[in-house]
Amino acid sequence: MTARIYQPARNAMQAGQAKEQWLLEFEPESPRQSDPLMGWTSSSDMRSQVRLGFDSKDEAIAYATRVGLAYRVETPKVPTRKVVSYSDNFRPGRLTPWSH
Repeated sequence: MTARIYQPARNAMQAGQAKEQWLLEFEPESPRQSDPLMGWTSSSDMRSQVRLGFDSKDEAIAYATRVGLAYRVETPKVPTRKVVSYSDNFRPGRLTPWSH
């Protein structure tokens, strides 16, 4: 059973840079099956429902090693921030000339 330790991406409705916690989730052991009558999907794997939250990556790794879980750490991608100023539109050394 392999566990995945990651920091979830922020919601599209969030503008802040703060990320709350690290999550530990178990990877599924068996694929999901669909019910032929209703079309619902189900799984016999009960660990797929478990999500553990930790304040830091080190706490999540310490828990996984203490319990004896094989784990995989996914580091979050840091977004590149492009600083753009409104006054740059009217700068005299602008590469493309102002069109209107």
